Amino acid sequence: MSCFALAVNEENAAFGRIVTAPTNGVAGVVPAVLLYMLCFYETKEDAVKEFLLVAGEIGSLFKKGSTISTAMRGCQAEIGVSSAMAAGGLTHCMGGSSKQVLQAAEIAMEHHLGLSCDPIMGLVQVPCIERNTMGAMKAITASQIALAGNPDAARVTLNQVIKSMKETSAAMNDKFKETSEGGLAVNISIAVAEC
Repeated sequence: MSCFALAVNEENAAFGRIVTAPTNGVAGVVPAVLLYMLCFYETKEDAVKEFLLVAGEIGSLFKKGSTISTAMRGCQAEIGVSSAMAAGGLTHCMGGSSKQVLQAAEIAMEHHLGLSCDPIMGLVQVPCIERNTMGAMKAITASQIALAGNPDAARVTLNQVIKSMKETSAAMNDKFKETSEGGLAVNISIAVAEC
């Protein structure tokens, strides 16, 4: 799983095929989970289209209710949203109900709330690329939890998480929103050329 996410991001960072899912900084999450599904599960013929349609609609819910911009909401708006998108797409393709799809998206995003965006030297390499591996793994775990659970018993909804993401980011200092003025971006003691 991690190799799938890293491969997409490395290609993206090397100016290969540019993937936005929903943004360049999280290019690896959705494709990695989609490839995971294709490699490890028997899927129907239209699975790729359905996965992407559901994932896209989950992304649309976040864009309408908050944003997908790290400059506005921090990394939670990229890694969190892409993880939620991938979780929803996977859950649908694994036979989950609409409620389970929303629950999977909620679970995936819930664990990214408050995530800052602090790229070292302002580049989408560190910690961004590694965060894609974690977002992909969380998407799969969220899908498995939603598929094994009862969404009617859930206490947290996707709408509540989207609202919380917006409120959390409003309280977040701007230096943690893609400015490279806080966090890892300023606490790395040496300039690493590879970053």
